[in-house]
This record gives sequence, C-alpha cells and structure tokens, in this order.
Amino acid sequence: MKKESVLSRTWMVVLVAFICSLLWGSAFSGVKIGYERFGTDASDWASQMVFAGVRFAIAGLMAIAFGSISSKKILVPSKQAVPKVLIISLFQTILQYFFYYIGLAHTSGVKAAVIVAANVFTAILISSLIYRIEKLTLRKIIGCMIGFSGIILINLGGLKNGTEFSLFGDGFIFLCTVASGFSSVIMKRYSASENPVMLSGWQFFFGGLVMWLIGAVFGGSIGYVNTGSAAVLLYLSFVSAAAYTLWAMLLKHNPVSKVAVFGFMNPVCGVVISGIVLKESDMFGINAVIALVLVCIGIYVVNRNNTEKGE
Repeated sequence: MKKESVLSRTWMVVLVAFICSLLWGSAFSGVKIGYERFGTDASDWASQMVFAGVRFAIAGLMAIAFGSISSKKILVPSKQAVPKVLIISLFQTILQYFFYYIGLAHTSGVKAAVIVAANVFTAILISSLIYRIEKLTLRKIIGCMIGFSGIILINLGGLKNGTEFSLFGDGFIFLCTVASGFSSVIMKRYSASENPVMLSGWQFFFGGLVMWLIGAVFGGSIGYVNTGSAAVLLYLSFVSAAAYTLWAMLLKHNPVSKVAVFGFMNPVCGVVISGIVLKESDMFGINAVIALVLVCIGIYVVNRNNTEKGE
C-alpha cells in the first residue's frame, strides 16, 4: 500500500496553501512598488510584459537552483518532459499573463480582481467536466459560491463604478482565468510522473523568455535599474518561484478542488497586505473581515468530509 504523503493531510494543505496566498497576496503591492521603482507607466503593457518576463525567468532559475540543490543533481527536463514543460508554460505563464496584462489595460483593477478569483471555478470545472479526474458535487459548487461572494464583497465599492462588459478588458481577464484553470489541472496530471519543482522552474524560465520577447518586440523596456528596483524584482521572482512550486507540490498529492479553493485567499491577503504596506487603509475594513470569513467558510465547505472516492 502506497504511503500517504504529508502534503495530503488537511492541516498541511491549509498551512502550505496559506503560505502561498500570503506570498501571492504580497505580490499585489510588490508589483505596484516595482512599477514605481522602475518608472513603468500603468498603461505601458509592453514594458509590463518585459518586467513580468524578467521576473518569471529569474523565478524559474531560482526554482531550478533550489530543486537541484535539494535533489543533489541538476534538474534538466528529459526528452519526454520537454513537451510537458512547454504546455504548462503556455497556459500558466504565457497565455495567463498575456491576457492579464492586456485585459488590465482595458478594465478596472477591481473588476479584474473579481474575475481573476473565478479561476477557482474554472480549475474545478475543467478538472471535473473535461479531464474527469474528480467529481463535481453540489457541496463543491456551494462552497465556491460562498467563497466567491467574499471576493465580490471586498471589491463591492469599486464594482459600483461600472459594470459594462469590455471584450478586450473583462473578456481577456476571463481568458486569463481559463488559462490558469487549465494550468492547475495540467500540472496535477503531469506532476504524477514528473518532478513538480522541475516542471515549475523550467516552465517559468521558458515562459519568462517568451513574455520578455513579446514585450521587447512591441517597444517595452525594463526601466530604471538600481539597488531598490532590483531588490523588488528579486523578491517578486522569489514569490513566483516559491508559491507556484509549493502549489504544484500540493496539486501532485491532492484533488484539484481541495487545493484550488484556497485561491480565494489570494485577493483577501492582497487587500490586507496592501492596506499595511501601501497604507491603503480605505481598502481594509469591516468588508475585508467579512470577506475573509466567507472565504474561510467556502474553503471549509469544499473540503468538509472530503472522503468520497475521486474527490
């Protein structure tokens, strides 16, 4: 009988997923600070792509270095693993962030945050209805709806400013969530036979190079480089390398729904950390507290009595 991994235990999933949410949540304010330090304009999507490309390429090198040191050998994808790395990179890094940066230039940050949170739904639906690697149950649907209501609540003020649909804005952000959902499920499948750290590192490195090239072709540049801006870039690279690698390891040992639902924590952590780091006190109040409670309830409902075969 195969021994259960410690990463399959609920308390460990909660701990590691929360660490990932804290890291990703800090990236919201980190990117804002990075744009300021590098002198990148909010509407300059090409330079943002270059910035993201450099960030992810460095993140890939960090993950590869960590994995190589821990396994005492250089992590190089085998001939069979190369197509898997490219496919994950296509969905996780290239398509997801291409649609995200273009979409963000054509919609509000608040609407983008709400739509991006829907990646929890897309990951579970893709896992259940397309790849059929787990069951879609009423409990999972209800839990996701409760968690998603928390995301809407925390962004309610911004949503009042306008709900008109924009194809290149809201539509592209939605395509970003679809790419994210596919990447989670594909990582779950491929990590069953491949080292998730190797997959994470090399997909980031390849995807980062592609994003950098796209941004550079359209006239983007990295901006002002100094000690402060370089430190922010390295931190954001660490966030991507550490969080996604840990997330991939959780996906390897757990159903997609059990892990994906913690994605609702990301924007909540982002609001709280932004309130502290960027002094955006207007974003942190009773709504954030209630949203956090709803997200936690949603996570509990999805994972409660998660003992059915295939869940």
